[in-house]
Amino acid sequence: MNIAPNILNAVNEWLTPTFDNDTQAAVKELMTTSPKELEESFYKNLEFGTGGMRGVMGVGNNRINKYTLGKNTQGLSDYLHEVFPNQPLKVVIAYDCRHNSNTLAKVVADVFSANGIHVYLFSDLRPTPELSFALKYLGCQCGIVLTASHNPPEYNGYKVYWEDGGQIVPPQDGAIINVIENLSYDKIKFNSNESLIEYIDTEIDKAFVKSSIKNASFNTPAEAKDNLQIVFTSLHGTSIKSIPDTLSQAGYTNVHIVPEQAEPNGDFPTVKSPNPEEPEALTMALALADKTNSDIVVGTDPDCDRLGVAVRNNDGKMILLNGNQTMILMTSFLLKQWKKAGKINGKQFVGSTIVSTPMMMELATSYGVECKVGLTGFKWIAKMIKDFPELEFIGGGEESFGFMVGDAVRDKDAVAATLLICEVAAQAKAAGSSVYNELLQLYVENGFYKEHLVSLTKKGMEGLQEINQMMIDLRQNPLKEISGQRVIMVEDYQSSIALNLLTGEESTMDIPKSNVLIYYTEDGSKICARPSGTEPKIKFYISVNAELDSVANFDAAESFLDEKIQNIIAGMQLK
Repeated sequence: MNIAPNILNAVNEWLTPTFDNDTQAAVKELMTTSPKELEESFYKNLEFGTGGMRGVMGVGNNRINKYTLGKNTQGLSDYLHEVFPNQPLKVVIAYDCRHNSNTLAKVVADVFSANGIHVYLFSDLRPTPELSFALKYLGCQCGIVLTASHNPPEYNGYKVYWEDGGQIVPPQDGAIINVIENLSYDKIKFNSNESLIEYIDTEIDKAFVKSSIKNASFNTPAEAKDNLQIVFTSLHGTSIKSIPDTLSQAGYTNVHIVPEQAEPNGDFPTVKSPNPEEPEALTMALALADKTNSDIVVGTDPDCDRLGVAVRNNDGKMILLNGNQTMILMTSFLLKQWKKAGKINGKQFVGSTIVSTPMMMELATSYGVECKVGLTGFKWIAKMIKDFPELEFIGGGEESFGFMVGDAVRDKDAVAATLLICEVAAQAKAAGSSVYNELLQLYVENGFYKEHLVSLTKKGMEGLQEINQMMIDLRQNPLKEISGQRVIMVEDYQSSIALNLLTGEESTMDIPKSNVLIYYTEDGSKICARPSGTEPKIKFYISVNAELDSVANFDAAESFLDEKIQNIIAGMQLK
């Protein structure tokens, strides 16, 4: 096969003595046995996306390995010394259940320590939200977590957090990436200073659980907690380290843990994907819920920042809620509790994202609270907290099953969110209602918004080109009509221009640039096209809505909205 010059140059670099013998041997093996894999491993540098850097583990500059992560860490070390001159530097590192996470975390710790930086390293796997909490608790300038969230077993990743506890955002991320890109592999300091590496565990765990209970508990009576039957699954991930303890200490006694999925395991042997967005992932939990006659099911992804929830409908059948629905339920509950406590005075806000349900705006308005909307990813919600210190942050979420309660953790947090949704369920049940009924009532009060996600997987170099071309086509040939409805507005977040198709008027959007397009139709539907920042996918987020005059008419309204969604999918040929 003909190898492109840029790929050949990268391959040759990895065959120099800068790289160890095992790495060089693995590269040579790819050259002789897997030329296509060689191309995929070297055609570009692994990039930071929505949730940090994620990729397949292996050799090459487009793979997760000790050299790509070492280079990141060396560049980050140089940047830390630059922006915090003459200060004692401290970082904290956590990792999840994935293959090689513990050894890669030690490589990262070694490089930081070799650069004279004090390292707090968790002695075992821990949830990602605990890393964000620990960063502020320990007064660190930076934090790293080794995780690939819900990606397949062959993946790992590297997420960078800053001193406020949130992930890095522009312009800082660009400055860090620039330092990393201009660094050569032979500049990485791998020889650790073990005296600067301090292992942490129990003290942080206790403080984290205590904080989670403080932020997500709302005077639920002990009897109500005793009457709630909960099924929980960690899907082989890190949440087993925190959520059972948090629920127990918060007073929830009837928690049934799916035993087959309680052991951390990077192969995720009982599921096709450890992603709580996928219904299949909660199959075993739903079976246990029926066996135990439980009221609610909660499942978390491997690094414990997102949660999937199932509840019983009015026929007693367990149904899965989507991320928009859980976000609405938890936000409404928080707003109600804040109002009851007399804490809403117009100086509070909730957070959401451009691809999440517009119902968040309706809900916030009904309580006299601002809803700030940012790009996809909780780093933007964390940035809102930092940018508006005069406002109190109540909570916020995004459609991809993430939620954040208060600001003790500056990232999506399935520990506090699990406790919060159990508070919602316990109080609803005690009042003779249910989570499901509470949701329907919210639709009556605020309008019935229904969302649907179409996710098209396009793997590898060719897939990336195909995704890029789809976005180019949508920009160069913007849709004028979708499923018989006129498009009235197009927002292009790459150009920061919103175009009113009825008047021809253009306006500038004050939000960071991103490769996202949003179409609005005359009947109030919203369709967003966005390449994923963490997976080889292009995603289409569809939101439709209708008035719901009573709970009794829910089924008919839902059928109407389902048909509308299917017409949009067919009209846009999203197959």
